Amino acid sequence: MTTLLAICLSLATTTTAETGDRPCVLIVVGAPGSSEYESRFHQWASQWQAATEKADAEAIAIGLGRESGTTDHDRLQSILAEKAKAGTSREPLWIVLIGHGTFDGREAKFNLRGPDVTDLELFEWLKPLQRPVAFINCASASGPFLNRLSGPDRVIITATRSGNEQNYARFGQYLAEAIANPSADLDKDGQVSLLEAYLTAGGRVEESYRAQSQLATEHALLDDNGDKLGTPADWFRGVRATRRAKDGAPLDGIRANQFVLIPSDRERKLPAEIRQKRDQLERSIAALRDEKAKLAADTYYERLEPLMTELAKLYRAMPTATTERKP
Repeated sequence: MTTLLAICLSLATTTTAETGDRPCVLIVVGAPGSSEYESRFHQWASQWQAATEKADAEAIAIGLGRESGTTDHDRLQSILAEKAKAGTSREPLWIVLIGHGTFDGREAKFNLRGPDVTDLELFEWLKPLQRPVAFINCASASGPFLNRLSGPDRVIITATRSGNEQNYARFGQYLAEAIANPSADLDKDGQVSLLEAYLTAGGRVEESYRAQSQLATEHALLDDNGDKLGTPADWFRGVRATRRAKDGAPLDGIRANQFVLIPSDRERKLPAEIRQKRDQLERSIAALRDEKAKLAADTYYERLEPLMTELAKLYRAMPTATTERKP
């Protein structure tokens, strides 16, 4: 209880005042429904808070402290409005929903203390934001949020693939454990991307149900290309999706792999302009790779060469991390 109180106080003292161009992690803990879930959800929130501190990012929490005159619903709306007023930022806003959800066939909701928040409300509240967004809904029945919130420069992750998967979702536990865990660094670049955390959590969910000989009642999805479709974790090998959709739709993953909450020492040294240019080149190469089957070989390599050359020059100009110990 002492640890939990310290976490609550730490999060509560963080304000939404301007804190410079740095990432912001908004942790929203919903109505738990029981003391068992309350303990779990607070633990997940504390893991996200610890990761946020390592990242030197701004942390804002909703749903951990005592209820006041302002509902969690209205506080969430107010915070997002403040972030929109702050203007353009290169650094992402991470929104992490931890709790339960419902779906009535028309409207998906995330259960807050007091009035719930709907997928349509969040669509309207996020619309004015001028920065990259990682929206992570760890709740049951969260699938419809992906379709509603998908858009340019957004990574949307839901714990379920539809609103009909309404049982308690375990995905949030494993994602919270993975986001700052070096073992989730699948490509061994010294940092854990949001994609890598998603893939690790998806694998852990599958293992959990299999170990208990249970039929999985949740199937997480990730969308980062704005097509509102989403890609399951088991479509990936390493950090690249290897299975193709029947309709040939582009696969997700490249943008999510560029969202890193706790950057490596080398990444921290990169000027924002260089990082932005590198990320754009990587996305262009990935998009060209998706078109490879439709192009003549000569055309494909003619388009690929200048992109790879420019990326190589950029990498050569990047500072290298050093492991030298100073006296």
